[in-house]
Amino acid sequence: MKNSSLKIRTAIILVVTLIGIYLVFGPRRVPTGNDFTWSGIKQNLAENINLGLDLKGGSHLVMRVKTDEYLKTLTENNAQAALTAAKDARDAEGNPFPVKDYSFVAENGNYTINLNLDEPSRADAIVEEVKKKVDLTQWGDHSVSGNTITWNLPAAQQEVMKEQAVEQALKIIESRINSFGVKEPTLQRHGAKTSGQILLQMPGVDDPERVKKLIGSESNLALMKVAGEMFQTFNSEAEAKQSLGGVVPQNRLILPYVEDDTTSVTTPQNPQEKPKKFIILENPAIVEGSELRDASAYSPSGNDGDYKITFNLKPAGAAKFGDWTSRNIGKYLAIVLNGEVKSAPVIRGVISDSGEIEGRFTKTSAEDLALTLKSGSLPAKIEYQEERTVGPSLGADSIRSGVQASVGGLVFVVIFMLFYYRGSGINAVIALLLNLLLTMAGLIVMDSTLTLPGIAGLILGIGMGVDSNVLIFERMREELRAGKAVANAVEVGFDKAFITIVDTNLTIIISAVILYMYGSGPIRGFAVTLILGLLINLFTSVFISRTIFMWLLERNPEMKKISI
Repeated sequence: MKNSSLKIRTAIILVVTLIGIYLVFGPRRVPTGNDFTWSGIKQNLAENINLGLDLKGGSHLVMRVKTDEYLKTLTENNAQAALTAAKDARDAEGNPFPVKDYSFVAENGNYTINLNLDEPSRADAIVEEVKKKVDLTQWGDHSVSGNTITWNLPAAQQEVMKEQAVEQALKIIESRINSFGVKEPTLQRHGAKTSGQILLQMPGVDDPERVKKLIGSESNLALMKVAGEMFQTFNSEAEAKQSLGGVVPQNRLILPYVEDDTTSVTTPQNPQEKPKKFIILENPAIVEGSELRDASAYSPSGNDGDYKITFNLKPAGAAKFGDWTSRNIGKYLAIVLNGEVKSAPVIRGVISDSGEIEGRFTKTSAEDLALTLKSGSLPAKIEYQEERTVGPSLGADSIRSGVQASVGGLVFVVIFMLFYYRGSGINAVIALLLNLLLTMAGLIVMDSTLTLPGIAGLILGIGMGVDSNVLIFERMREELRAGKAVANAVEVGFDKAFITIVDTNLTIIISAVILYMYGSGPIRGFAVTLILGLLINLFTSVFISRTIFMWLLERNPEMKKISI
């Protein structure tokens, strides 16, 4: 029975060891002859382990979401939407409500929407009509003073909405970074909760400027109706404004329109200015970018300067757009991207959930634009407050220093264990080497990032692994001094020391978990490697080490002495 148990234990150790060796040193592709050379093994190791910013080099950015601008924009948009809803409404006799214009205040923590009326007696009816189309629940109750209806955003709600803006920006940035292909980025809140700061670390990024541009780029898509029955362009903004009587009404918008010129393509190498006109549009938009579901870039001809962007709308936006197009067949629709009309097709039939943006984009600009459209518009602009670049050479120096420290610590521990515990020290050394191997394999399986503090966690794990063996061996020495047989001393040594080992490791694991929960990226790297090392230590110092002793006793059941 003991022989069968020993075989099972040995098989488990061999299988786990082989899997660990493959995970750490094996290729993640079809093996080649070079994979089994020293240079191939080192290359596989470098490919299998994700290195952090401090080891691989890359960019470190601290950005801040301009939450005050977010609330200002939100206030203005809601004020404009409230005016449009009030003007579109009709009373029981079909007459429009007496609404004149709107105003808003957005400064010094005061965010206020005002609707100005010609006749204050209809204020309650106007408020009810506005509530049907505009969600102003976060603004609390309205008040009426003279000819003005007012909504004020409470201070507590301001903080909630600022927090929501930062969290939304965090998710959008994460989506853009992940789609861009940055491996193992660190993205998290930074500084005080009210600071609106976000930390981004991008290991191995070779084009940080493009990433910065992608993060902060605006991708505001809007589908808007061209004002009037005919498609009319103007040579200047002043000319378009003059056609409106010299004043642009609040329900109109003048935007530039670049006429398509298929004979020329604007690229960084060919920066030609296309003829620019201006178009008058109806405000607000029919559908906005927040109702976008997906976007992708493609080229019908395969040429780099002939890319287009297709987009699909979410169900609610598709229903709204389909209803509008069904009532406006024969009218012109403007596709507005970042404040510029890209195309203005005529509506030939009902359109619901898809559309296309033409602009003769390059492959890179089209893919970046499709990505930002798909990830959504940032709720507010961001500003960069700190930027650092870590060079690959500095990271290589850190790796070299970390490896030297690890090897130095390992060699010292090995010498001590062999000198102090003699033959049993070999047992501890084997368990220690397997602990390092399996900890690295665990990092790879978890797709975790190894940082410089993580290497420190590995070194500390070496010490903790030795500590477990010391507890076991000292207990065995005590039993041998008491006159017990070798087999009994081994059994009692492991059984009695096990609880102490678990208690010690569990205490440190709890501390490491707290470090992981509340620490930043590098501190988390330390916590992860330490936790892994301690968990694996329970397997190596107890299970593997005991199996080695069992194997020795199996070969010599009448063993009178043990080298310890």
